[in-house]
This record gives sequence, structure tokens and C-alpha cells, in this order.
Amino acid sequence: MWLIAAMFAVTYVGMAVGRLPGLQMDRAWIALSAACVLLLTGTVSLADVGQHIDVGALVLLLALMLVSAQFGFSGVYGRLSALIMRHAERPSVLLLGVVLLGGVLSALLVNDIVAFAMTPLLCQALLARGLDPRPYLLALALSCNAGSAASLIGNPQNILIGQVGGLDFWAYSLQALVPAVAALGITYAVIWAMWRHRWVLNEPGAAPMPLSVSQESLRYKPLLAAMALLVLFSTPLPREWSALAVALVLMMSRQVASHRYVQAVDWNLLLLFMGLFIVTGSVASLPEAGVLVNQWLGSGGVPDDPWHMAGISLVASNVIGNVPFVILLLGLFPQLPEATLVMLAVMSTLAGNLLLIGSVVNLIVAEGARRQGVHLGFLTFAKAGIPVTLLSMLVAGGWFALGVR
Repeated sequence: MWLIAAMFAVTYVGMAVGRLPGLQMDRAWIALSAACVLLLTGTVSLADVGQHIDVGALVLLLALMLVSAQFGFSGVYGRLSALIMRHAERPSVLLLGVVLLGGVLSALLVNDIVAFAMTPLLCQALLARGLDPRPYLLALALSCNAGSAASLIGNPQNILIGQVGGLDFWAYSLQALVPAVAALGITYAVIWAMWRHRWVLNEPGAAPMPLSVSQESLRYKPLLAAMALLVLFSTPLPREWSALAVALVLMMSRQVASHRYVQAVDWNLLLLFMGLFIVTGSVASLPEAGVLVNQWLGSGGVPDDPWHMAGISLVASNVIGNVPFVILLLGLFPQLPEATLVMLAVMSTLAGNLLLIGSVVNLIVAEGARRQGVHLGFLTFAKAGIPVTLLSMLVAGGWFALGVR
């Protein structure tokens, strides 16, 4: 028990801080290393690993990453970025375009991939036009989280919740759409109010950089793939196999080598999931863990009212991150009611907008901006993230409190 507790503590300190002092290890390798320690010491057996890891969620996440890669190969991200950049002379309209683009794409694709692809494009185009990228990067991160709340395939934690709970794809979206759309509107309003007089950088920008666009023959494949996914998700077929079938068809390409799809997958995120599954599954198997969590949650266990769910989601998502929080909670309480799972998906996603460490998307945008020479700091993010999150969760809490489930 003490070794499991120690590895759990190391993992979740690593999730909150982002690294271990003196070591060049990111969150994924911290979680995976902790899982390996449990395996090598015999604390966890291979049979236990098979029980702890949700293979269906991993397969679905992998397949959606492969489908998302097609959007990049087809030049969709570049085309959309160029489209919204036509309004660079009207920064408020440009901001609206970024919010809508991040929100809509993240409802259809995994938001991590959308953030990874769009961040450098936005930085380059905005700097070239003499605009401060920070408000638009904030809009991208916050809208990717908000938009992903509307779908069971929008982010990793929703994928897991949908798989564990067997939630219906369209029924969930009908319940989550209003809070997600409201969060997008709040994101735009808050960032516009904070940055409306500070769009332009002091120094002039360089000449706009041309955005590369791939072959014309590929331009319709992402649309067809997205339509196929939505149709298949409406059938009784398991979502993970439906998505994998679409991904495999896309990889049978005459223009794009299959190894490019493999390179486009965020393997770090998949390794993070595997490590967290093993570590949290080991903790969940300890009777003492259930007692401690029940003491924290109260006698009623996982709350079934939106305000308590909002409270624990805000705290946990911004201490250890929303993905680890959801994995831990589902490991301890695998038989939650559907209504509770829907609230958990929406609240944990929106809570990730509070602070820079609350969501993997936030970190992806901040790191991608750093590579382009743009600093998106903790305080800068918090100034926008805190009001956006509190207002978004207030709307979501009111929506669920009305009994719209």
C-alpha cells in the first residue's frame, strides 16, 4: 500500500507541477515511470494492468488522432487560418473567428490536436501583421476546451466518460450543447473586454508568411471522414472500432505515406493515459482510497447536484488536471448514473479553463507559443481563465439545476 501511495503522490505532484525537480521528464513519462515501478516491484501484475487500462478509450483516442491528422495533411488548418486572417484589420472580428474555429473543430476532433495544429499558424500570422498573439492564443485555448465539452469525442476525459458509461453520442451532445455554446460566448466577451484597446504590438510586424496548402485532391477527405464518423456514431457499432475503421481507410492514401500519420499521433498523450490508468487503478483497488475519497466528497459520495460537481471539478481539475481527475474518479466509482457522468464531463472540461495547468490543451498552446517566441504566462492566462471559467460553470450549473438532463 505504501508504495502505491508513494507512486500516486509522485504522479500527481508531477501532473500539477509539470516536471520533477532536476529531471527532464514531462507529465507522460512521470506517470509511465510510476506505473513501471509498480510493475517491476511486483506490486501490480500484468493481469492487474489489463483490468486497469481501458483499451477502448485508448483505441478511440488513437483513431481520432489519425483522423485529425488528415485535416493537417489536407491543408484544412492552414485554409481556415488564412480565412479568419482576412479580418486582421478588425481585431474583434478576428477574435470571434478564432473562438468559433477552436470551438467547432474541438467538438468534432480531439481538442489537443486542434490546439497543437493551430497555435503555430496563429502565432506566425498574427506576429506578421503586428498583432499581439496573446489574446488570440487565450481564445484558442479557452474555446478548444469549451467547444470540446459539447461532444463525447472532443477531449480525452469525455472519451473516457463516454466509454465507461456507454453514453449515447447524440443524447449527450443535446444536453451539453447549451453550456458549451454559452462558454464560447463568455470566452469571446471576456477576452474582448480585457484586450479591446491592446490588440497591436508596439513594433511593426514582418511581411505576412504564406500558409502552405496540401494537394487539392485531399481537400474533401476530412469532410467525408467527419461525416462518416458522425454517421457511424449514430449506429450501435462501438465508437472505437468505427473511428478506427475510418482512420484505416484514410491511411490507404496515394499521396500521404502511412508513417506520416503515425508521426502525427500524440504518443505522449497516449502514454500519459496508460500510466494514469495503471497508477489510479492501483489506488482505486485499495479500500483505504475509497474511504479517503468518500470522506472528502461527503456521505453522499460523488455528488449528483451540479453545484457540488462544479466545486469538486474546479478544485481537482486545477490541482492535478481534468484528465487525471476523471480517471481517478471513474476508477473509484465505475458505476455512476448517466446524469452524473454528463455533468462530470461538462464540468471537468469547463473547469480546465481556470488555470494554465487545468488542461493539457492550455499547456499545448503555451508551449507551442513559446516555440514561436510568444510568452503566455500563468498570470496572463489566469486573468482571462478565472472569469471565463466561473461564468461558464455558473451557466452550466444553472442549466443542469433546471433538470435539463
